[in-house]
Amino acid sequence: MDLVTLSRLQFATATLFHFLFVPLTIGLGLLIAVMETRYARTGDEMWRRMARFWAKIFLINFVLGVVTGITLEFQFGTNWARYSAFVGDVFGPLLAIEALAAFFLESTLVGVWAFSWSRVSAKTHAVLAWLVAVASALSALWILAANAWMQHPVGYVIRNGRAELTDLWAIVFQKFSVLMFFHTVMAAFILGAFFVMGVSAWHLLKKQHVEFFTKSFRMALVLGMVVSVAEFVEGHVHGADLAEKQPAKLAAMDALWETEARAPIYLFSWPDQENQRNAIQIGRLPGMLSLLAHHDINAEVMGLKQFPPEDQPPVAVVNLAFKGMVGLGSLFILLTAVGWWKRNRLVESPWYLKAMILAMPLPYLAISLGWILAEMGRQPWVVYGIMRTSEAHSEIASGQVAATLAVFILLYGILGALAFSLMARAAGKGPETPEDETIA
Repeated sequence: MDLVTLSRLQFATATLFHFLFVPLTIGLGLLIAVMETRYARTGDEMWRRMARFWAKIFLINFVLGVVTGITLEFQFGTNWARYSAFVGDVFGPLLAIEALAAFFLESTLVGVWAFSWSRVSAKTHAVLAWLVAVASALSALWILAANAWMQHPVGYVIRNGRAELTDLWAIVFQKFSVLMFFHTVMAAFILGAFFVMGVSAWHLLKKQHVEFFTKSFRMALVLGMVVSVAEFVEGHVHGADLAEKQPAKLAAMDALWETEARAPIYLFSWPDQENQRNAIQIGRLPGMLSLLAHHDINAEVMGLKQFPPEDQPPVAVVNLAFKGMVGLGSLFILLTAVGWWKRNRLVESPWYLKAMILAMPLPYLAISLGWILAEMGRQPWVVYGIMRTSEAHSEIASGQVAATLAVFILLYGILGALAFSLMARAAGKGPETPEDETIA
């Protein structure tokens, strides 16, 4: 395997593993803040116990997110030195703000919040919970802005063979960045909601702590239902932005080879990139890609043949990632709609509770597919239209990258098993009694 492929695999492994933890932190943070607010307003001790129960899982998840995130930034220097030299003036401020401001602010707030349950008033602790929730989401803003710049570079000039920053806020607040931020954060809310519903469903199936987990389930259900629909709408807006800024990615998402009006979406297709066609096309929905791209069912959409083969992304990967993500998004809407119908008789609906337990890994999968779509759809560019991925790597031996990749996989496997076993143990134990509380 060549050096570039190994380096890409190593970065993808680290990124996807890290992103098993970050979204759950964001999703649980919001739900815990709502629980604490309910306790501060009503004085009902159950809301406090509920917040503390989910806080234990939040903290386990937060620690693993910190540990796995550190290795990502080091890879810019070890594996992608040419890229770092080219974009250092642009990425430097964004990563510095993310690390020195957003991350340290979030970590400080998490520490104060975690160790002050019995030391401050309920209202003060609820405010801390909201600050943690907001900081968790905002910590993602800067790294997502950096990624959005790679997807659609703005606010820079090329000088002396390097990209130099000219307008930081143009990068942070460009439409592509804003859409990516909301899409990612809403996906995190979906994950948090389905995680809480899945754990609650497990306890409800066993008829354990029924009132406690019914309330947890219903709260997460409302968030999951609202955000699943909002994510679908935002995805439509995002698709229209791609038509303007990354038309090759949009065409690859549904393997559209020819430029045509009333462009269709196929429920299933199998691209044959070598021959620039689809070997299989099933379930034609005329005009749906035109509607997604231009909000007009009769609009013309640019096909992949408009781009040289060397400038086309890996169509099969992008196509399958897109179809999988959309299919899972539709399933989330369906599951939450059924949940709303069943919300007053959850214990009497064991089949639905079992379905929600089985659905717990699906938001993780959807998020991973979304990142694969975003990053593979940008190829062959590391910075879209400016620098190719093949030009961005470090001049190191491929054996070194292969060895570190193997170490990463081993260590991440151990860390992942440890993290999820700890979360499963905390989730399966159920809520504490007042005598059992251990968080200060």
